[in-house]
Amino acid sequence: MTEIVSPNVLGAATSRAFPLGLSAPLNGDPETVVNVAVWAPELAELILYFQPPGEAWQAMRLPEFSDGVHHGVVHTLPIGSRYGFATEDIDPEAAQLLLDPYARSIDQQDGRLLGVRMFSGFDWSGDAAPHIPWRDSVIYEAHLKGLTQLHPEVPEEIRGSYAGLAHPAVIRHLTELGVTAVELLPIHAHLDEQHLRDCGLPNYWGYNTIGYFAPHAGYASAAAQQAGPQAVQDELKGMIKLLHAAGIEVILDVVYNHTAEGRRYEPALSWRGLAEKRYYRFHDDHYLDTTGCGNTLDFSEPKVIQLALDSLRYWVEEFHVDGFRFDLAVTLGRDAVNNFSPQHPFVVAATTDRVLSGVKLISEPWDVGHDGWQTGRFPVGWADWNDHFRDSVRDFWLSDQASVSAGGSGGGLARLADALSGSSRLFAASGRSQLASINLVTAHDGFTLADLVSYNGKHNEANREENRDGSDNNRSWNHGVEGATQDPAILSARAQTARNLMATLLLSLGVPMITAGDELGKTQAGNNNAYCQDNEISWIDWSAIDETMLGTTRRILKLRKEYLSAQPSTYPARDETSYLHWFDASGRPLSPDQWQDGSQRVLQMLLGSPGGVMDGLVVFNATAGEAEITFPCLEEDRLFEYRFGTSESYPKGQGATFRPGGAAQLAANTITIYRA
Repeated sequence: MTEIVSPNVLGAATSRAFPLGLSAPLNGDPETVVNVAVWAPELAELILYFQPPGEAWQAMRLPEFSDGVHHGVVHTLPIGSRYGFATEDIDPEAAQLLLDPYARSIDQQDGRLLGVRMFSGFDWSGDAAPHIPWRDSVIYEAHLKGLTQLHPEVPEEIRGSYAGLAHPAVIRHLTELGVTAVELLPIHAHLDEQHLRDCGLPNYWGYNTIGYFAPHAGYASAAAQQAGPQAVQDELKGMIKLLHAAGIEVILDVVYNHTAEGRRYEPALSWRGLAEKRYYRFHDDHYLDTTGCGNTLDFSEPKVIQLALDSLRYWVEEFHVDGFRFDLAVTLGRDAVNNFSPQHPFVVAATTDRVLSGVKLISEPWDVGHDGWQTGRFPVGWADWNDHFRDSVRDFWLSDQASVSAGGSGGGLARLADALSGSSRLFAASGRSQLASINLVTAHDGFTLADLVSYNGKHNEANREENRDGSDNNRSWNHGVEGATQDPAILSARAQTARNLMATLLLSLGVPMITAGDELGKTQAGNNNAYCQDNEISWIDWSAIDETMLGTTRRILKLRKEYLSAQPSTYPARDETSYLHWFDASGRPLSPDQWQDGSQRVLQMLLGSPGGVMDGLVVFNATAGEAEITFPCLEEDRLFEYRFGTSESYPKGQGATFRPGGAAQLAANTITIYRA
């Protein structure tokens, strides 16, 4: 066993219960001396085990106990030291130590998890946060590894890494596409669940966090991993700095709703061994699960709130991160009796904190607990993933189209118009505008855009759960054949619908979010839950790019930017001017009956500007055949110029002009954009 020493009186007297984790001491050389503070309110004592670089393990019983925090000063714990905690005298080379919840880096040695004391310095000179307004934001949701693992222009030694994402070829793709932010699936240190390890599969998505302050070392290049934790940290910071230089924000997907310790009675790795009944939500003597993962963090506990806020501040201050997307965010707003409140201390604190109030905060506004659907209910300062938008757009272009093709009818135009207008009524009650709506048609969880138009059902056999996992409510349509086909008519119809879905997303009010690869025609062969597929199923295949879809996405984003440049900075947050006007195929305002008539499948959306100027017209023809439209009557001296269409015939006819009251023929199942 390791000899446990007691600190001298001076060391005990000068330690502090804050900040938690390792911090600079009040006295002594900060290169080697450190203040240690760990919240473990129900433990009588706590032993710190530490191993300075190149030396043997040492141990010290933390001497002070203040308000549930064990703390003390260590005089021989330099940068690079490994450390952990235990409640008894153990062999630190053989046993699992308890991981510091505030560890800045995590080292895995022979299956054990150890914290690493880090140096936080980095040359940020010249770095400036882009601070893209919500109005101008276009989010690109990506898996850090999957984005570049197969990219032919990225050197093989950095593919799938932080450095790979920062490669000029990848940044060029993002900037030419027109996105303003990358939203990365979790890059906090995470572990694979036991049931996946038993199957020989990994947790590819990473929603199983073991360290809220530590970057995932596996996403660093091999050279950085070999050089050690400092090189891993620096590579990530370098990535963010280069993205900022290109005007691209970095948003992290974060998982504060549960931890990697898994279900109760699994081994204690950190929180469970330090304060299980304070960190986790209990009902009677059992975990109360609102995440589906078995161990829900209890956000009615102030120290859990502090943990999350301290972590968020750290990533903003130390890594210059521009925002966060909160997985299962409803769990973070549940009180002591498990009810969600938009005035929950954490939810409010995140928007009023000195550091966090200037970054983007995005909720996934649901969880699996009671009353778990809260889209539109988060307060001012938050934006929400808008599943109402997702379902409405899928219904219009997929479920309804499938019904029409089978001789039935659609569901009317009202839900589509509501989505196009940014679901304003959904967010109004919370005091927010359409800019609180993160619009999405797809996300990492579910079908890709190409699969959405190619499969009626999921095909998740590769996940080894007998296709039981993943959603069955996809609102998808295979256009007549399930999966891969060589039928040119079906391939053409699928591509047409995919372009319509992308165009609808990018032309709607609110903030669009593109799933990485959708602009390239990425397929997962019908797998709608590829969380455990770290292989070609999930990785983007840059050798099989749908150039038409890529061109469509780029072109519409340019048109979107052009239109927004003429709008006020508050667009569309202020309501004194009506920005959207709706007309039927004949150019007349729609009647209440027409809005609900399932046979009505043509909609003209006129986009306005302050002062009554009409800037653009978008026409949706979701009929099975050609449709003749009459342009709305505006000032006689204004013309409608054909700028873009999702029809296969585009760009034929581009630049043609039409007078108000004039007529045009539109191809079946298309979106056409005009500029006034």
